[in-house]
Amino acid sequence: MRNFWEWIAYIFENYLLVPLEKLRFLEELNWNYSNSINWLFLFIGLVAAIYWIRQLNLFDQRGEEDKTITAHSFL
Repeated sequence: MRNFWEWIAYIFENYLLVPLEKLRFLEELNWNYSNSINWLFLFIGLVAAIYWIRQLNLFDQRGEEDKTITAHSFL
């Protein structure tokens, strides 16, 4: 069983996390490049939030949202 966990550690350290190690060394050259993954996740979250807000506005304009007091049992 120990060999299994050591194999998983070997795969992560020597193959899967190599791009992140390269990004870490980029910090000396440019801060924005070293944080490119963070910028990517920020962009994806921003696009998702804009899409969600537009969908909420569409439902509100169509009148499909149930706004009655008994719409939810916890109210």
